Amino acid sequence: MGTVRWIEDNVYNPKLGFWSRANVGEVLPDPPSPLGWDMVFEGGTVLGWRDCMVNRLGIADDEVHPTRPEVIGLFGGYAYLGMSLLRIWAARTPGFTPEMLDAAYFAGNPDIPPYIAEPWHQNPQTTQVMAGWLGWVMGDRDQYELEADRTAARQLRADRPDLSSLTDLELYERADALKPIIRSLFDQHINQSGAASIAPGILGAVCAAIGNPTAAMRLLAGIGGVDSAEPASAMWDLSRMVRGSEALTRRFDSGTDGLTDRLRADDSAEIAAFVARLDELLIEFGSRGPNEWDIHSHTWETQPDLVLAAVDRMRHADDSAAPSGHQKTAEVERLRLGDEIAAMLAGDPATQGQFVAALASACTFLAGRERSKTNIIRVIHEARMSLWEIGRRAVDRGELDEARDICLLFADEVQALASGSLTEARELVAARRAHLDWLGSLEPPFLFDSSPPSNTTWPKRGDNRPSVAGVGEVLAGLPGCPGVARGRARVVLHASDPSALEPGDVLIAPMTDPAWTPLFVPAAAVVVNVGAPLSHAIIVSRELGIPCVVSVNDATDRIPDGALVEVNGDTGTVTVLELP
Repeated sequence: MGTVRWIEDNVYNPKLGFWSRANVGEVLPDPPSPLGWDMVFEGGTVLGWRDCMVNRLGIADDEVHPTRPEVIGLFGGYAYLGMSLLRIWAARTPGFTPEMLDAAYFAGNPDIPPYIAEPWHQNPQTTQVMAGWLGWVMGDRDQYELEADRTAARQLRADRPDLSSLTDLELYERADALKPIIRSLFDQHINQSGAASIAPGILGAVCAAIGNPTAAMRLLAGIGGVDSAEPASAMWDLSRMVRGSEALTRRFDSGTDGLTDRLRADDSAEIAAFVARLDELLIEFGSRGPNEWDIHSHTWETQPDLVLAAVDRMRHADDSAAPSGHQKTAEVERLRLGDEIAAMLAGDPATQGQFVAALASACTFLAGRERSKTNIIRVIHEARMSLWEIGRRAVDRGELDEARDICLLFADEVQALASGSLTEARELVAARRAHLDWLGSLEPPFLFDSSPPSNTTWPKRGDNRPSVAGVGEVLAGLPGCPGVARGRARVVLHASDPSALEPGDVLIAPMTDPAWTPLFVPAAAVVVNVGAPLSHAIIVSRELGIPCVVSVNDATDRIPDGALVEVNGDTGTVTVLELP
């Protein structure tokens, strides 16, 4: 669009030519901002992924680009996952295949191009390295690195200086100094994510072999220690305070827009106690929020009304919906079922041993994957807060409209702004905001395995809406969390606006990240347009004991808001029972 400076797209390499929005659409659902890409991705996460592939997973250094490795890239302004390299890694890994990798990411999508092996895809060195890595995943499972990362990330938040006392250049330097930390943490996140994919496959195979394939989901539920589920419990406690207080109830009844400021202005002891608990939550979880990987986006700390909007939905639920109760119920069932299947395998000691080891590995790494993500998000948020302080000062000077506009500049431009040598910030930001809005109006292709078409040829979002499902129609997806639930469909497109969701409704969402987690609590079930076996929606719904179906194509368009639906988390189906 025009000649606006924007993030440079990757150069398409036919040798590694299969790219998809699968999974990365949960991390970056929208086009990333220029500063977000410079400070978090290009300078941190992308290189961290490369580090993991080369240093932990056996990919040769000369097999991936040194600065733009073919694991994640930009095409048409949107982020894509490099599936070709991941398939090659799968082909080299003992007991793993590209087809198994595809099943994990695409859940049987018929449009996925078949994997075609080439001689260079084989590499005995990678296979040898992966054999040792698999031994760690299934046997050792030492998480010292991960826990050290957690301590360091939490300490970084605790040691945050008074940002208002720093100069603009000091603020920039603080953010820039976090890039190598983000790089290291993302190395660990990919390590944990890869490890988390191994045991569920083993458990699935064993359960299928004994004629009980749906048991695998129950064996992965209620594992505890899942960081991304913890905010729901903290918000639940706040919702109980509201439910038990006439004063708080009155204030919430007046609406959540601007509610944080109204509560802070109230000097009554009861309101002050609630605000103190809210502030505790914001210190611990304030880094979370919609599209939290992009520093251009608000988080719970920068916009606490997002938290109160979720608390507002929870306060209408009765005490039986408490997250802790659902988690404990799922845990008891997981332990019972694990013992039962292990006993069934007593006559086959080898399979029994593998099954027991897989159970322990799954609990370790499913929680580990979410913890590694939380660690990174904490650090990314510290970069956000420093850079937004530069933006806030620019707003005071009349150079920007809002603090987060700083993220529509590139890193070199922010340095110039901080040193007082950038004079056209407002003009640059206005042009880029328009470009970002234009990119956001497009519907990027879900995948491509040849040179991608120009984004000027992409359809507009909503141009090709599918037909609305009729009564009796069954929409198929991927089973996420077992159970069957009926309720009114509530199509919620943004986690920041859940006001229509009532207890017992079925949440229909385009995708989910941790900002959506609190909305799972009052919901009877969750249905998501996209997702895979390790997607956030599945992991959290299993902790909260809520039936979940993901990868229901176009669910937010096909299921009418207000329709009565039945969600079957065992079969991965959603049935429309009655139209609104």
